[in-house]
Amino acid sequence: MIDWQTTALVFPGQGSQEVGMGADLIATFPQARQVFDQADAILGFSLSELCFQGPADSLNDTFNTQPALYVMGIALVRILEDACGAALTPLCMAGHSLGELTALAAAGAMSFEDGLRLVRERGRLMREATVRAPGAMAAVLGLERDELAALCADVSASTGQPLVIANDNCPGQLVISGDKIAVEQAIPLAEAKGAKRVVPLAVSVASHSPLMAAIVPDFEQALAAVPFQSPRVPVIGNVHAAPLQSAEAIRSELGAQLTSTVRWTESVQTMRALGVHTFIELGPKDVLSGLIKRIDRDAQRVTLNSASSVQAFLDSLAD
Repeated sequence: MIDWQTTALVFPGQGSQEVGMGADLIATFPQARQVFDQADAILGFSLSELCFQGPADSLNDTFNTQPALYVMGIALVRILEDACGAALTPLCMAGHSLGELTALAAAGAMSFEDGLRLVRERGRLMREATVRAPGAMAAVLGLERDELAALCADVSASTGQPLVIANDNCPGQLVISGDKIAVEQAIPLAEAKGAKRVVPLAVSVASHSPLMAAIVPDFEQALAAVPFQSPRVPVIGNVHAAPLQSAEAIRSELGAQLTSTVRWTESVQTMRALGVHTFIELGPKDVLSGLIKRIDRDAQRVTLNSASSVQAFLDSLAD
């Protein structure tokens, strides 16, 4: 039996998507089918078909990736809500980058419909930013954050182009983001400083970097149109690794998040300090569960990413 008051729900960001995501959920759980059908109607095209059948190139377009992950996350939440009712009261929630918006919708800070339109607009604007100022990202394994931050500052100074730490995912795994030339120059320097591996990411969008600044005003306009409310359970934000407790704080967070580091390591540590013992990841793959294991090996992890995993979890609740 799970203790919801020592449990957090967490939602993945881009990179977790995969063709076939959600197909077995809608075949098994009517609540999931309802969410995907509702999303198709709101968006005016079959997002569900794209999730279930691809093609991968279209699903990996940030314009589609973001609503796809959001919809699957909420579909999983609806299944849990139907099974658990009022008992579903986790201690807190969080999401990685795009997943933060899923967490906010799951926590009742915005409606499913408003959240879906917002993540679709976020994806559109991020794709537009890529056209305006193409960038690059690379995962850096085995360097300390302060050392990598200093390297980024040095490369930015020498190239005159932005380069920052975009994601602090877990100890030993950081992601840099910025101008393509700056990223290319940083790779051998990081290796020379002792990085175990530096892996260029197959993206042209420089997420969580100054190259996203051009779209912030447009996204803030979209945020202003959403009637946010205080979440019914705390949502730990990426920017400050602290709870978001008001509509104003949510708008400020989501606007700043586009150009700020995703402080996932600190977010997990914050949740552990609040009393979280078990993390339930809702979404395709198990990326966050792997990161949480690296951050705190004592934390318990449950991954709900398929009909079989969900059914096994529901069965465990009945025991």
